[in-house]
Amino acid sequence: MQEIPSALSQTSMFSEIVAAIIEHTDEGIIITDAQGNILLTNPAFETVTGYTLEEVIGKNPNILQSGLHDHIFYRQMWNDLQEKGMWKGEIWNKRKNGEIFVEWLTIKAVKNERGETTNYVAIFSDITHHKRTIEQLTKLANYDLLTNIPNRQLFKKRLENLIETSRRHQQQFAVLFLDLDRFKYINDELGHHSGDLLLKKVASRLKQILKTKDTIARIGGDEFVIILPNLKHLREAVRVAENIIEMLKAPFSIDGKEVYISTSIGISFYPNDGNDVETLLRNADRAMRKAKKSGRNHFEVYHKELDGNGEIIVLENYLRKAIERQEFVLYYQPQMDIKTKKIYAVEALLRWNQPDIGFISPLQFIPLAEETGLIIPISEWVLKQACQDLKILHQFDQRLKMGINISAVHFQQGDFVKKVSMITEKMNVHPRSIKLELTESTVMPNARQSIDKLVELKQLGFKIAIDDFGTGFSSLSYLHKFPIDILKIDQSFIRNLSKYEGDAAIVTAIITMAHSLHLRVVAEGVETQKQYQFLEKQQCDFVQGYYVSKPMPLEELQVFLCEWNTYINTETKK
Repeated sequence: MQEIPSALSQTSMFSEIVAAIIEHTDEGIIITDAQGNILLTNPAFETVTGYTLEEVIGKNPNILQSGLHDHIFYRQMWNDLQEKGMWKGEIWNKRKNGEIFVEWLTIKAVKNERGETTNYVAIFSDITHHKRTIEQLTKLANYDLLTNIPNRQLFKKRLENLIETSRRHQQQFAVLFLDLDRFKYINDELGHHSGDLLLKKVASRLKQILKTKDTIARIGGDEFVIILPNLKHLREAVRVAENIIEMLKAPFSIDGKEVYISTSIGISFYPNDGNDVETLLRNADRAMRKAKKSGRNHFEVYHKELDGNGEIIVLENYLRKAIERQEFVLYYQPQMDIKTKKIYAVEALLRWNQPDIGFISPLQFIPLAEETGLIIPISEWVLKQACQDLKILHQFDQRLKMGINISAVHFQQGDFVKKVSMITEKMNVHPRSIKLELTESTVMPNARQSIDKLVELKQLGFKIAIDDFGTGFSSLSYLHKFPIDILKIDQSFIRNLSKYEGDAAIVTAIITMAHSLHLRVVAEGVETQKQYQFLEKQQCDFVQGYYVSKPMPLEELQVFLCEWNTYINTETKK
């Protein structure tokens, strides 16, 4: 740095090198005299600020000031320059056209042999886009983009904090679990767009009757939770539940039509019904289900008798015998490479056909399997069966990958890596053909331990994907530390690409961020050509959803791959 002023007046090779660096670097550069008057800028300065050298030469860099920083900020900056000879940090400035931007700025005082300041050199990078991306992702991590209220992640944080506060001050609070009655029917009849509008209006009404200190969150499709802190008496929560039921009786105007909705509500209380997040939420959920079974459109307060739910016990008994009775089956949904149009991978999806009950939704039996520990033998069966089927599929394409979902309970087992490695070795399938898909909530609670396990898996050759990305990442700063290969964007964002600019911006931000970290991106739930074209334009890597194919059993998948490969090969030769 100290050689720059004198080097500017020389014609040596060194000055040519310095000039080339200044000319071609992507960072903006300003060189001033000791009084702060601009002597030199580079092309990157002009690109970022819009000012040419001729317009700023002899002027002070304060022409860029945005007005967002007070005099104390600048005084501290100059104090650091005088005392330390350098200052660095974020600063908001203004371009020539008046647009505000944020830059990362480093200023260095250049001194002569006598220790006198002769010049200042400032180097800066425009980080506006990066800041906006982080802001978008931070909002994504904590808020439901449809209703603009807290999501499950932020709800859990607030509930954890409230439990700690209530414990210290010996206060009680209530958790209300709301599920809209007949919402699926309305969604199917009127379409997803109308369903989304209804959810937004329901959230708006709920916010109107709640106090500032209360928290409302959307934690699922049509599921909302409300926290009522510092209750003097339990009947306060009952009154709120009654008000909600009454308020939702009034019709909603959706696309010119009157739509009627009701809700079933379950209530649990701290500390009577639990002293941790999962217990309070589970008990409120159980009370809500009792309300639904009792005729809907009313509330139930949790009581311990609800724990003896006979249906759960029956389902658990069936689940314990499902593997030995060979009731499980795997369906596979293809993932297409957008560039080559070839099928890159298939995701294994578990299905349970119970002879006495019929097909049971994974949303119903997976949580029960995790709660009882049965998820571990079930997961090991899935891995073995998927490997066996993959060997058959490799007859069509040796490069085909198999995506397998990993349960949080399974992943947290101490011998998880060893067991997974043993199974693939026994099934004679190379780990490089297996893509292990884990949700954000699986890897984040114990991030450091998760990183160690993921590193081991990567060293063995497994590909690692983060599933449902965008639904609850609690520490974005950790993302680059995880040894992952792929991000899978949750389908809730893909569904609304053509409807909401916010979702489109989030999807674009995720793709940009992932590519900057050298990760590839799979978009889940792609159903329309418009969604596909948007993703193709944003250079998403892979798509998965009904636009390509529905999930299908192995026999149908073999026919599908044969026909798909034939079609692609024919198109390639044209």
